[in-house]
Amino acid sequence: MKKTVNGIDLWIEQGGSGATTLLLCHGAGCTGGVWDGLVEILKQHWPGGWVIPDLRGHGRSDHAADYSVGHHAADMASLLRGAGDVVVCGHSMGGLIALALASGSYGVNVTHAISIGAKISFTDEERAQMVKLSETPTRWFDTRDEAIDRFLRVSGLTGLVDTGSDVAATGIVGKEGKFRLAADMATARVAVSAFTGELYEAAKAHTKTMLAAGSNDTMVPIPNLRKLDPDAIELTGLGHNAHVEDPNAIWKLITGTIGNNHG
Repeated sequence: MKKTVNGIDLWIEQGGSGATTLLLCHGAGCTGGVWDGLVEILKQHWPGGWVIPDLRGHGRSDHAADYSVGHHAADMASLLRGAGDVVVCGHSMGGLIALALASGSYGVNVTHAISIGAKISFTDEERAQMVKLSETPTRWFDTRDEAIDRFLRVSGLTGLVDTGSDVAATGIVGKEGKFRLAADMATARVAVSAFTGELYEAAKAHTKTMLAAGSNDTMVPIPNLRKLDPDAIELTGLGHNAHVEDPNAIWKLITGTIGNNHG
């Protein structure tokens, strides 16, 4: 379903009910569909409500004039108004949003924040590449398969998500027989414009905060994370998209962080 948040229509999946709401935030270029494997677990075991958005400029949500971690966090804060206690778990760019929400600056009562695979720093070359990507004109493909292939490659989901799946379909848009990626290319600037260390320090000063990454995540090596958080959790055998590779491992990470036994 779509909800209007800060003047933008955002696609939201939600379910459950209870005193605590779990918010799951996807990474750059992806959609809320990457959490589908975890949703099946939540339906059986999570005791509260859960909310999974397509962030502004992604998937089935509207594009916008402005993108930043702050804009995304403000959207989520508006979405969660009145939700009570919130546990937020985000991947990559979504992990930065989780940290921002946990800082106490957005009026959300975040009790626990979990950031998975959030890059700590970017080289000048990496920043230049992301800025260049953000300025790339929209590319239209002649076939749906070509667009899906491109979506899976740029989001790091090739080999993890079936090309004919609902998840793959959320990443593209068709019009007049042509197809493009659903994500606004301008969103590529979001992560490189953020300062992960500052976000983490603000978050941990306000609430219980956990950093994690897969042991095979070449983008976010565990030694780098542990420069910020000596207790950062290593997800054994998993890569950058750990939440897609092994939803059960993320479920254990969430329940272990909040210290409750939900099954």
